[in-house]
Amino acid sequence: METYIAGSGMIKFGKYPDKTVRTMAIDAIESALKDGEIEKKQIEYAFFSNTFWGMFSRQDSIKGEVILRSMGMDCIPVVNVENACAGGATALHMAYLAVLSGQCEVALAVGSEKISSEDKLKSLTAYASCMDMENFKHHLNDVLILQQSFQNLVIPEEFRKPGKGRSVFMDVYAVGARWHMNRYGSTQRQLAVVAAKNHWHSSMNPLAQYQIPMTPDMVLNDSPVVWPLTRSMCAPVGDGAAACVVVSDSFLKKHGKKRAVRIRASVLGTGRDRDIDAEDLGKRLGSLAYERASVQPEEINVAELHDATAYGELHQCENLGFCAEGEGGIIAEKGETKLGGRIPVNTSGGLESRGHPIGASGLAQIHELVMQLRGEAGARQVKGARLALAQNGGGNIGLEEAVMGITVLERG
Repeated sequence: METYIAGSGMIKFGKYPDKTVRTMAIDAIESALKDGEIEKKQIEYAFFSNTFWGMFSRQDSIKGEVILRSMGMDCIPVVNVENACAGGATALHMAYLAVLSGQCEVALAVGSEKISSEDKLKSLTAYASCMDMENFKHHLNDVLILQQSFQNLVIPEEFRKPGKGRSVFMDVYAVGARWHMNRYGSTQRQLAVVAAKNHWHSSMNPLAQYQIPMTPDMVLNDSPVVWPLTRSMCAPVGDGAAACVVVSDSFLKKHGKKRAVRIRASVLGTGRDRDIDAEDLGKRLGSLAYERASVQPEEINVAELHDATAYGELHQCENLGFCAEGEGGIIAEKGETKLGGRIPVNTSGGLESRGHPIGASGLAQIHELVMQLRGEAGARQVKGARLALAQNGGGNIGLEEAVMGITVLERG
């Protein structure tokens, strides 16, 4: 059996004081249903991704049921998914498995998240729950020990005070970036090139949170967060929702959905305790995804990678075989990851610029790639795109992500 994405939809990411997790989810679901010409009554299974609704508004336990019931979708199995930033990829993976196993012919995956708040400290501190809170000091110590190995790196004066809007994840990414700089000689300017490229991509995406193009110099001169990261190298706080409908090949034959995109592979994995030189989760899981999809890295035409910071994209380009280890910054400087380059990455603008409402981010990646493979991405269209890859990481324990999902899609 083969599985396909028949419908995909999302709302514009941003900060919405007048919207709720429920209203955003409903908008995204209705958009996906309309896109795929799917009726509510045809949905047989649903998977709902969210991380902070209970923490912010006390709605826990039956999140998906609450939303679907309110829009007239009842009597079907609903599974609530909480997997940090990889919640969207997890919801899609479960929808994929439900269809692939024959449990249903049509499954819905949806993610909705509201993180913006008048209490900015509440928004920023919430991210810490995506780590091992009981053993927080122990795992943070792993990162600090790593940092001691490259104390020779000189931190500019303007970065020596805590940056505004800084979460613990920015500290973790910054240490990773410093390690890469120490090991391979990558530079802060290379990170700025990655971020500027993504801000340029998002200027062509009407659903992106930020739509203002930036140059590398503008990125470098932006507000310091934690060295070597500036504000525009980091994903913003924001709200949003995205959804897609996964169907079987038999459903397609019966209903003739010509714009469907095939799921070549969907894999999900968790991290492990390891030392810095051991193989990274992204590399391990990427190899599995390529094997199951029967493709090679050089065959991928467009990718959406989890760039909670610019370093995230640089690092995952290496893990996924788009370049050799240590060359993620080099291929960015050469323009290879830019629209028109060898392997365009984050044509949506990525988490840095399209936005990163935790539970919805993985499905927003899928929405972008579906548009690309259909040839419907407008000014940011990758010509002739046939194969696409999405990598969605979530949380952190020690030296790598707690969980990750990778999806390989093919033009239908």
